[in-house]
Amino acid sequence: MINFLANPERFTRVTRPLRPWLAGLSALLFAWGLYLCFASPEDYQQGDTVRIMYIHVPAAWMGLLIYAAMGIASFFGLIFRHALADAAAKALAPIGAVFTALALITGSLWGKPMWGTWWQWDGRMTSVLVLFLFYIGYIALHASIEDEMRAAKSTAILALVGLVNLPIIKFSVEWWNSLHQGESIFVKGGPTIAASMLWPLFVMVAAYHVLAIWLFLVRLDSEILARKYRALRARLSFN
Repeated sequence: MINFLANPERFTRVTRPLRPWLAGLSALLFAWGLYLCFASPEDYQQGDTVRIMYIHVPAAWMGLLIYAAMGIASFFGLIFRHALADAAAKALAPIGAVFTALALITGSLWGKPMWGTWWQWDGRMTSVLVLFLFYIGYIALHASIEDEMRAAKSTAILALVGLVNLPIIKFSVEWWNSLHQGESIFVKGGPTIAASMLWPLFVMVAAYHVLAIWLFLVRLDSEILARKYRALRARLSFN
């Protein structure tokens, strides 16, 4: 199945009919999730400010997940010269950058009333900012190199280096003093968050995932078409 979808034309043919369904499902999940967010109770300490969590936490998760996917795609592109790997990594980068930027912005909005500051150079905040800079560096490097093969190799190496930052983000609250709380969902003994708040969070996480898949398929299709156009223009110029 993987080899079948490795061909760009087959991949596009299989995934293009899924895009309208993914867009519709994403919209429904966001509508349901937002309803649950506003219907959920206030936090006894944070009040209504806690509702930022439903935007911030999924965005942060998606920033990490998309970079991991970008790193895997870069690995296959660099080592195995996979036909779609570099295009997939390139398509993922702006999506991950937007989610990471959203996590940073909403984190600041959440932090001001809770901590009394927009920004604190603790381990979690700093490492997420570094993640955002890796995204921006990847995008800028790809845009600055005209030769597609050289660009693919250089950006793949950069993406793989950036993978080192992911465990730092994950364990930063355990390794250093941090304003962030520790893990509260996937912990021994079950989540420490009330079910009335956990369900809206899970629905929003699902909405973010479906939205990210839809955006990825749209961007990847555009990237495949752009590469076909560049290849055709190069052949016509050569002739």
